[in-house]
Amino acid sequence: MSGGAAVSAERPASAAPPLRRARAGRLRGLILRRSEFGAAIAAIVIFVGFSLAAPAFATRQGIANVLDPTATLGIMAVAVALLMIGGEFDLSAGVLTGSSALVTALVVTQLNANVWFGILASLGFAILVGLINGVLVHRTRLPSFIITLAMMFMLWGLNYAVTTALTDQVTVGGIADYLGYDSAHAVFASSAGGFQVSLLWWIGATVLGAIVLGRTRFGNWVAAVGGNARGALAVGVPVGRVRIVLFVGTAVAAWLVGQLTVIRYASATVTTGIGAEFNFIIAAVIGGCLLIGGAGSVVGASIGALIFGMVQQGMPLAGLPSELFKFFLGAILLVAVFVNLAVARRARGAGR
Repeated sequence: MSGGAAVSAERPASAAPPLRRARAGRLRGLILRRSEFGAAIAAIVIFVGFSLAAPAFATRQGIANVLDPTATLGIMAVAVALLMIGGEFDLSAGVLTGSSALVTALVVTQLNANVWFGILASLGFAILVGLINGVLVHRTRLPSFIITLAMMFMLWGLNYAVTTALTDQVTVGGIADYLGYDSAHAVFASSAGGFQVSLLWWIGATVLGAIVLGRTRFGNWVAAVGGNARGALAVGVPVGRVRIVLFVGTAVAAWLVGQLTVIRYASATVTTGIGAEFNFIIAAVIGGCLLIGGAGSVVGASIGALIFGMVQQGMPLAGLPSELFKFFLGAILLVAVFVNLAVARRARGAGR
């Protein structure tokens, strides 16, 4: 009897290590399957850290200050993530946000037009830019880095040349005086409780991107093209169409961010968006997107944008010199690249 009791008493102790190993295995499996999981943990750690270092960071106003610039970054990060999963880059996306805002402002002020007409005109312009990028990348087989870099400089030059030629200034203002501005302001620039409506646009873009990537045939095509374009073409995936749609999607996101900016401030300037394209890519990479394409998450990209925003706004509150922001951003990017590659290798190994 005593021997049997001793055996039964030992069983829970011997079962504990396998249970812990099983839980650890499930955690590793979750990280391998969901690229945004690690970014979410990092975001929680960063939020708690800054909240402890600077209690004002976790207040309603502090959170609003973080989410305000993060929302526009997040919208672009979603579109850029989809493009990166498809194996491409768009270096013209940052300047295009400024170009879209300028087109709206110039059409309205130069033609004495309704603000909504300017908004639609800039949408058409953005779609045209996206089509040009997509068609050129697909037809020429040149790296999208080169094509969109050229487009970036062309847009940059047009922003300055056209704006100064028409207005003799580098800023176009006064659109608040034109018909349609009030309704446009309600859609693109209203706020409630200290939070901008851009937050809702960001959430909507993230939900839409997640559905497209995870629930539709097009989302499967995107991952297939980014992973192996030739193989995808061999099994009937319309590679050219996928690429063009992705570039147009990035352009439309840039248009949306441009409208959120120009309507909110009732003005546009030629310097808007310059250099922002790297922030979009950084947010996507922090969220789990691979630089080689074929893997990533739009939810992770949104979390990456949130991490970007928290670090940017939290450092001054925590008493850290703002000049170090770029250093920390580069360090986070470097760590994210190594983590993403390690996760991808483990995932490939688990799939064999």
